[in-house]
Amino acid sequence: MNLKNYRTLIVLTIAQCFGHTAAPVLVLLGGIIGAKIAPSMDLATLPIAIQITGVASAAIPASYIMSKVGRKIGFLAGTALAIFAALLAAFAIYRESFSAFCVASFLIGNYIAFLQQFRFAVAESVSPKQVPRSLSVLMLSGIFAAIVGPELGRRFSTVGELPLYVGSFLGMAGMLSVSFLILLFFYRNTNIQSKDQGSEARPLRQVFKQPQLILAITSAAMGYSVMSLVMTATPLSMHELDYHSLDDTTWVIQSHILAMYVPSFFSGLLISWLGAQRVIRAGLVLMVACVIIGWGQPEFIHYWGTLVFLGIGWNFLFLGGTTLLTQSYRSSERFKVQAINDFTVFGFQAVGSLSAGVLLATVGWNGLMGFAIPGLTLLVVVLIFAGQAINRNTNRLAIDKV
Repeated sequence: MNLKNYRTLIVLTIAQCFGHTAAPVLVLLGGIIGAKIAPSMDLATLPIAIQITGVASAAIPASYIMSKVGRKIGFLAGTALAIFAALLAAFAIYRESFSAFCVASFLIGNYIAFLQQFRFAVAESVSPKQVPRSLSVLMLSGIFAAIVGPELGRRFSTVGELPLYVGSFLGMAGMLSVSFLILLFFYRNTNIQSKDQGSEARPLRQVFKQPQLILAITSAAMGYSVMSLVMTATPLSMHELDYHSLDDTTWVIQSHILAMYVPSFFSGLLISWLGAQRVIRAGLVLMVACVIIGWGQPEFIHYWGTLVFLGIGWNFLFLGGTTLLTQSYRSSERFKVQAINDFTVFGFQAVGSLSAGVLLATVGWNGLMGFAIPGLTLLVVVLIFAGQAINRNTNRLAIDKV
């Protein structure tokens, strides 16, 4: 294997290892900090929800900026913004300013929108057959983030005489600075070489009528919305309502994030062998299992099992959906389609996260779990109808070749 052909994959995977730690820190501590400095308990998870709103709101601008100035400048600008946001979050906690903490969370979300573009940069740097495996390798960076992120938040929660959790976000700024330096010195923009390089961009209405693209977006969007809903509520429910220790809560979040990314060791191979549709179906089954395990009066083991199944299900839905997405557009269409996809996916994620605190306060944990069912039902419907259309098109192409 010629490593030069995988330079983009290697550099972005290492950079993402450090940059990706921002999300786990905020997931673990956002609701806990919110409960301490927010005006009311109902607003405790608002920083996490605002972070995800920041992802959705920056999805289209991030893609647009990169289409104009290139991915490297876009990645560096996004990471610099994140460093500033981490320092602002530390300052907000020091001053007990909930509004400033929410602004910092929003800016961290903006950064994550740029970080999500890593997967498209990797997909553009390899051949179509290598996309599933390359994306799964990139997602392995989440394992590092799963271990280091929450541990960073916990271990640096007390630093000298600083208020609780200020050090956690100073540590986050340090990790983001490492990612910035890796991108600055080692990342190079990729020249896209594609068989459809000279093809004209189709009208967006025509592009988004494709059953394969509809399934790709729905799979990723529903996976993210359900994952965000349950994950956002878990630290607050465990630590503040059910009085589990911060160590136990940290372990559950770490297990969840590991479950999101450890399957990447084999999920790319599964897509290559079985096809993205079958992997998406498996992800749907795991999401349903997550709801079943979490129902009732959850103890530590139920929280843990729910978050583990949630993570694996998300991995299958997101990687399967992203693979289908990269097969659904021409290179001349990529920035527009990627932008609309990410805006849709992270818009649904924001809805899930924004709902978490309110649902937990009004209808409780079981009511919150029940709100995952409509999204999973929608995915079932799309899988049936889009799957049938994709199979008909495949059979038609096979007949034409004969």
